Amino acid sequence: MINIDIEKELHGAGGEMLLDINLHIKQNEFIAISGKSGSGKTTLLRVLAGLEKADGKIVVDDEVWLDRNISLAPQKRKIGFVFQDYALFSNMTIIDNLLFVKRDMELANYLLYVTELSELKNRFPDSLSGGQRQRVSLCRALMDRPKLLLMDEPLSALDPAMRLKLQNEILTLHREFNITTIMVSHDPSEIYRLANRVVVLNLGKIANIGTPKEVLLETSGSQKFSFEGELLDIVRVDVIYIAIVAIGQQIVEVVLSRQERKHLRIGDTIRVSTKAFSPNIS
Repeated sequence: MINIDIEKELHGAGGEMLLDINLHIKQNEFIAISGKSGSGKTTLLRVLAGLEKADGKIVVDDEVWLDRNISLAPQKRKIGFVFQDYALFSNMTIIDNLLFVKRDMELANYLLYVTELSELKNRFPDSLSGGQRQRVSLCRALMDRPKLLLMDEPLSALDPAMRLKLQNEILTLHREFNITTIMVSHDPSEIYRLANRVVVLNLGKIANIGTPKEVLLETSGSQKFSFEGELLDIVRVDVIYIAIVAIGQQIVEVVLSRQERKHLRIGDTIRVSTKAFSPNIS
């Protein structure tokens, strides 16, 4: 069990903001942290890792990591951290990157086997693809058998096929090692596939929390689907207007009414939804 009750003043582009989090996480849960940029997601991970200070209390399995008198050093918190930028030692081979954390050859070889990296273990990071380096980073984070695995958008730079492959490997290792995992992600499909619960942050506060189905499939009225995207262009065709919208990695066209056209600007983030097969934009 992880009990988090912290506060921290943040200084973002929009001015000062209070990160105020009260959260209880069960052992072996997979938690996804979502929310807009600047909402405090990465800061929360860094406070949990002991890389940033905060006021309040963090207790993990009855061990105090943070309170008024104690701030446990990062190396004593039994965590694994997977960054976006891999953070590997470029002058060490893949196997040496893992053994640098802990001299456990059996575990290192097993992790490389599970992630299909065994044949590359004597290569250097710069000779690997982005997906391969991210797998090495995941293996290294697990070398110390952490209680808590923290991942900050680890798959955001990868193509869809590689993301899916690594999602499956992450879920396999999460279950096999009985780890509690907290991952920052903006990808709804990734969250739905991996997480037991989703925590949505907004301006430093928990705006929503629940299962992926409860949070991601929220709709109003009788909407059958709802997606957010960027308005790329508005094209007039005869007497109608067509919105060109980027949703994920797809470009879609949606017919606009004259009234809808008046309130939209190129670059807006819009929501495309359908009700009884009639698309609406808001």
